[in-house]
Amino acid sequence: MKVEFYGAAACVTGSCHLIKIHDKNILLDCGMYQGIDEKERGNEHFNFNPKDIHYVILSHAHIDHSGRIPYLYTQGFRGKVLCTEATVDLCAAMLADSAHIMLLENEWQNKRRVRLGQEPVKPLYSPEDVTAAMRLFSPVLYNQWIELFEGFKFRFIDAGHLLGSAITEILVNEHRKECKLVYSGDLGNKDIPLLNDPELVESADYLIMEATYGDRLHEKGDKELHQLVNIIKDTFKRGGNVIIPSFAVGRTQELLYTLNNYIENNELPAVPVFVDSPLATESTRIFNKWHKYFDEEATKLINSGDDPLHFKSLFFTRSAEESMALNKVKKGAVIISASGMCEAGRIKHHLKHNLWREESSIVFVGYQAEGTLGRSIVDGAKQVRIFGEDIVVNAQIFSLSGLSGHADRDGLHKWINGIKSKPKKVILVHGDREAQKSFQALLDSEGYSTFVPNPGDIFIPGVDHISESTLRDRIKFLLDSQEDVDTMPKEKLLELIRNVIYS
Repeated sequence: MKVEFYGAAACVTGSCHLIKIHDKNILLDCGMYQGIDEKERGNEHFNFNPKDIHYVILSHAHIDHSGRIPYLYTQGFRGKVLCTEATVDLCAAMLADSAHIMLLENEWQNKRRVRLGQEPVKPLYSPEDVTAAMRLFSPVLYNQWIELFEGFKFRFIDAGHLLGSAITEILVNEHRKECKLVYSGDLGNKDIPLLNDPELVESADYLIMEATYGDRLHEKGDKELHQLVNIIKDTFKRGGNVIIPSFAVGRTQELLYTLNNYIENNELPAVPVFVDSPLATESTRIFNKWHKYFDEEATKLINSGDDPLHFKSLFFTRSAEESMALNKVKKGAVIISASGMCEAGRIKHHLKHNLWREESSIVFVGYQAEGTLGRSIVDGAKQVRIFGEDIVVNAQIFSLSGLSGHADRDGLHKWINGIKSKPKKVILVHGDREAQKSFQALLDSEGYSTFVPNPGDIFIPGVDHISESTLRDRIKFLLDSQEDVDTMPKEKLLELIRNVIYS
């Protein structure tokens, strides 16, 4: 077995790791690059032949983990996508929304290209491609061991990050030896509304683990929730609006649950809350469908007849006309809109109409990747460009990290320490360099053996991690020959090393 790292290697988006075992190729996630990762790496190229992929094991529905599956399909993939049943439904909504946004952006881009005398380009994939790709999805229950083929079993346990999110435990039997590989996916923050805390893993020989907040601590969630109440009250007193860029799937539903509690407990007046995102509207319906996966507190509310995702002053806008009408509202509204990093969708219109107003507040409640509009605003930009227009930032800006869906450094640390015996190797992915290096230093100080891969790096149990240049040096040494080594295909190099190791 070997694992090759491509997406979310030395970056925080585009999750994609390739397991090769026996004659099978399995992807752990197939996500889309976003922000600066997209600018530097692009989404149009795979470092493998999609036709050769037999399975995609998908940790959850967020676009940076699932977003290139339809493109994988257009390039020839016809295997199975294995994920939880809630993830199937959420992906159907999210990938369709992704295709719709790309189609609109592509139309705008091609109008510009025509004016410049350039050839038009196609979007990464179309809504029809999404429909076709969704036929490859196959739902799997939590805590159910599935044997994909001889020598390879896996099961999902709850990651507590998003409805349907999963930690993947993999049992591999190769050369009469069994080992356990665990892929954390994205680990949830403790005490997230609606969701259970991440389940603990009893054992792992090798662990591929996220490190998104490996260098940071969140504020206590309940403290920041009270802060949100105060932000809303203060903003309304100033005569402004509260604009919340929010991921349509997960974060929006958690916000609705929280606001519902405060309004019903009379800690917050019945303020008008507008959810301006067709995807968020559909996702809220899906959350209600799969409420059997909610935590104990939310389940009690449902069993008592209370809908924790609805209150009287909540409004879902569906049409573009309803969305545009919100831009005429100058005060007294909470507007929750996607995308969470402000890269696309209706949120950009609401920012354009409120960022310049001292009376208004912009509240960020999720991770802002480097290179995104959201990150620029959070980092203190005095002026940003939206729809070709320079907008001054006068509104009050808040970032409530305690509402994050990701575990912070202490949460990650507690989770890995819950594994009864230290893994032989911990491979850190899904984080920017600072976060990964910081968390790596913490683990190294406690005796863990760690590795932070770069794109294209390879891990082989028993061999450790290998860069491509190291591969060529090692094979030269093993063969004691320069014969064709510098031009030898990477696959042949790996096979030679495997033969030497296991001979």
